[in-house]
Amino acid sequence: MSDLRDPAPYDALLLLSFGGPEGPDDVVPFLANVTRGRGIPEERLKEVGKHYFLFGGVSPINAQNRALLDALRKDFADHGLELPVYWGNRNWAPYLTDTLREMITDGHRRIAVLATSAYASYSGCRQYRENLAESLSALEAEGLPVPRVDKLRHYFNHPGFVRPMVDGVLASLADLPEDVRAGAHLAFTTHSIPTAAADTSGPAETHGDGGSYVAEHLDVARLITEAVREETGVDHPWQLVYQSRSGAPHIPWLEPDICDHLEALHGDGVPAVVMAPIGFVSDHMEVLYDLDTEATAKAAELGLPVRRSATVGADPRFAAAVRELVLERAAAEQDRPVAPCALGTLGPSHDLCPVGCCPARALKPAAAGADSPF
Repeated sequence: MSDLRDPAPYDALLLLSFGGPEGPDDVVPFLANVTRGRGIPEERLKEVGKHYFLFGGVSPINAQNRALLDALRKDFADHGLELPVYWGNRNWAPYLTDTLREMITDGHRRIAVLATSAYASYSGCRQYRENLAESLSALEAEGLPVPRVDKLRHYFNHPGFVRPMVDGVLASLADLPEDVRAGAHLAFTTHSIPTAAADTSGPAETHGDGGSYVAEHLDVARLITEAVREETGVDHPWQLVYQSRSGAPHIPWLEPDICDHLEALHGDGVPAVVMAPIGFVSDHMEVLYDLDTEATAKAAELGLPVRRSATVGADPRFAAAVRELVLERAAAEQDRPVAPCALGTLGPSHDLCPVGCCPARALKPAAAGADSPF
């Protein structure tokens, strides 16, 4: 893949992300965007936003997306890939519709889309596809020519995503006191979602008992654990755990929670823990608060040494992986032979989301899928 330079038919790449507030006055309007249609009163939004207010009302996600944007542009330029890169968000500026309008005005008609979510799920994939369809429909209503958008496949098991996380875990283990290092457990964390959403994540044939969402995270956790064992000679016990639960308490969500897991490990006499946030591309608020603040405070209360490993962020290896994903998809669109790069047991994900993949909570059009109107 590294020798290919032809991105045709694509004439631009869109970095599509969640967005976040960049000051105290942004927090409530941002959360209103996130929860639009749920009828949540402003006072409740202020309560929900307390995590952001602890950090000056600023989510780190936008700065991290700017860093990734720079890394992608540099990698593309360094490798002779002439493909402009744009950035749009679901819930905050730069808004997706505005970015797509800019791309259309700039003459782009075939757009590859990278979502900052590596795994299959409604909120991590189909909801972004719904956002794309909604924006394209709005721009069509403005009389603009609607481009074709193709969402790049899930990259959870691409080596350019996995290897930086391996290095993060190794660095965190090395930072633990030597007398507890060998006995440390690895707690691989990701965002909890309702079990019903997990069970229907991915293509229909993978539905049931966590669906693709859980299976993909487990495969990544095994890959990292095996790589750590190969490099250190130590087989660290590990478990996939969850964080950042929200929503009604009577609805079942994926468990165990990271704080409950830390308590259980401490009760079992485990000497130390490395928390590895494999479900997150960058150190945004769920990592900054739920792990670095809340879970770390719980560990301190227990007297349990913990370290939190780094997310991938703007690592040059991830930028290179994105380039390979674009060129891989371009080759497939050109009907040229291509061998998608993937580690683990699950193989490369699908290019085109099939019907029934991560079904919506309510019937809504979604772009970049087999049942897409765009």
